[in-house]
Amino acid sequence: MLLNIIPRISIYERLVVQAVKIADYFRYEPDIQWEYASQLGLRYAVGRMPDGRMDEFAADYEALRGMKERLESRGFLLKVIEPAPPNQKIKLGLPGRDEEIQNMCTLIENMGRLGIEVLCYNFMAYFNWERTGFDYPERGGAVVSYYDHSRTDHTILTPAGIVTHRQLWDNFEYLQKAIVPAAERAGVKLALHPDDPPVPGIRGVGRILISAEAMEKAVNIVPSPNMGIAMCQGSFQAMGEDVTECIRRFGSKIHFVHFRDTKGSRYCFHETFHDNGPTDMAQAIKAYRDIGYSGYVRVDHVPAMAGEHPDHPGYGSVGRLFSIGYLKGLLEMAGCLED
Repeated sequence: MLLNIIPRISIYERLVVQAVKIADYFRYEPDIQWEYASQLGLRYAVGRMPDGRMDEFAADYEALRGMKERLESRGFLLKVIEPAPPNQKIKLGLPGRDEEIQNMCTLIENMGRLGIEVLCYNFMAYFNWERTGFDYPERGGAVVSYYDHSRTDHTILTPAGIVTHRQLWDNFEYLQKAIVPAAERAGVKLALHPDDPPVPGIRGVGRILISAEAMEKAVNIVPSPNMGIAMCQGSFQAMGEDVTECIRRFGSKIHFVHFRDTKGSRYCFHETFHDNGPTDMAQAIKAYRDIGYSGYVRVDHVPAMAGEHPDHPGYGSVGRLFSIGYLKGLLEMAGCLED
């Protein structure tokens, strides 16, 4: 029982416990999830700039302000941008990467002017978060995404060819030397997302952010209070890491949280219901409380439940309703849910 897992907190202890802020993920065009979020009592938004126009919105202060004001008109405060604008030239070290870096720096500057606190970005070259399929059966016939490394022919290279870990670390350092100072000037926090799946490479393209050690190395390439990680719990679980231990290990370097879980290994895993995976979610929430985390958390990669045919796998509405309710309950039990 949760009451036996998370100890009760006295009224005096509550005075110093930091509140965790639940946010939801909003696409640019309003949809039913905007209504659900309002009905759930959520106040904070993780905003996705419109697909096909991310470069434009990153470079244009007025466009980003309009996006923020549109959310505010519906009662939501835009506090996180996810993901960053297109940046594959940066990751692959191609001509044009300086222009992409400048666009990221401009976005960070505009975020600072608008009071948008966190930029969540990744360094997954060529592939983004990669999956084998989206129809793995979970509890009661709900379906989730899964990854099976063995079902991809890794001898077939991508047009990027062989991309080594050394190249990726060099390209990552080149990026960090530009965006970390920009974040410091703007007062914006950077939240680096680990690779998903956390495998060493896919079809010849390396992946470097595949362990807690690698994530620690990454945040210290250009040390700064503004540089941290997105604690994507499912990715750390797939790495074989202890999620709760990693929360305590990274502490103040956690700038954003993806609340999710996976079952299996880095080479073969599937998503789970948030209460049906190997991670002790109650202990994870207790760890956030104990490190004084007061930032933003959103549920991620939710199951598609009965009657749902989500346009965006992992981002349907019914599974999200369940997951947010579960998260709210755990935070309230731990005494760190924002009123």
